[in-house]
Amino acid sequence: MKFDPPLVPATLIRRYKRFLFDAELETGERITGSCPNTGSMRGLTTPGSRCFLTRHSGGTRKYPHALELVEADGTLVGINTARPNRLVEEAIDRGLIRSLEGYTERKAEQKYGINSRIDILLSDPSKGLAYVEVKNVHFRRTGRMAEFPDSVTARGAKHLEELGAMVEAGHRAIMVYLIQRSDVDSLSLCRDLDPAYALAFDRAMKRGVEACAIRCKITSEHIDAETMVPVEESGVNSVS
Repeated sequence: MKFDPPLVPATLIRRYKRFLFDAELETGERITGSCPNTGSMRGLTTPGSRCFLTRHSGGTRKYPHALELVEADGTLVGINTARPNRLVEEAIDRGLIRSLEGYTERKAEQKYGINSRIDILLSDPSKGLAYVEVKNVHFRRTGRMAEFPDSVTARGAKHLEELGAMVEAGHRAIMVYLIQRSDVDSLSLCRDLDPAYALAFDRAMKRGVEACAIRCKITSEHIDAETMVPVEESGVNSVS
C-alpha cells in the first residue's frame, strides 16, 4: 500500500486526549493533528520522536494532519487503526493466508453476534462462512516479540467470545493480528496487562477459533503485509 499523497515528516511534541497530537514540521511550524488510534499507544508517544503525518487537503477537517507512523526503537511503527483491515484484505488477495483463498465473496463490516460487526466476512457455496476479525498490533517490549493488547480491551474479549459462538454454529472464525512494525518475528499475548483478554483467547481456541499474525514491512513511502509469523501461545489453532 503506497502512501498517497506522500507522508509529511515531523517531530512529535505530545499526544493527548486520545484523539490529538502536537508536532513540529521540518519548516519549524508547530501543528495540532488528529490521532487515528484511541488506544494507549504504549511506547509510541515519547516527545521528540520522529514521525510521519498524512495531510488531507481540502474539505472541512478541523485538523488536516493525521498521525501515521512513529519511529520507536529504531524502526517505523504504524499507528493508524484504519489500515489493518485493508492490509489483511490485500494479504488474502495475494495468497499470503493460504487457507483463506478460494472464497467467492467478501464483505466488510457485517453485523453478527450481539451488537457487533465482523471486519471481514468470507463466503463460498462449498466452503461456507469464515468470520475474520482483525486486530492492530504495534506493541513490543523485549526481543523480537510483538504483544497484544497493550492495554485492557473488554471489546476485544467480547469479539473472541462471539467468534467462538460462530464456530459452534458451524462456521469458521479467524483472529488475524496485523503487526504494524517490522522488528518482530512472533506474537504473544500481554497476559499481565490484560488477563481477561488472555482467558478469553484461551477459551476461544478451545472452541475452535483459529489465529494467525502478519508482520508488515514499513517505510515512509509504503506499508505492506509482508509475512506470517507464529503466535507463541499454547493451544493455538494456527492459520496457514
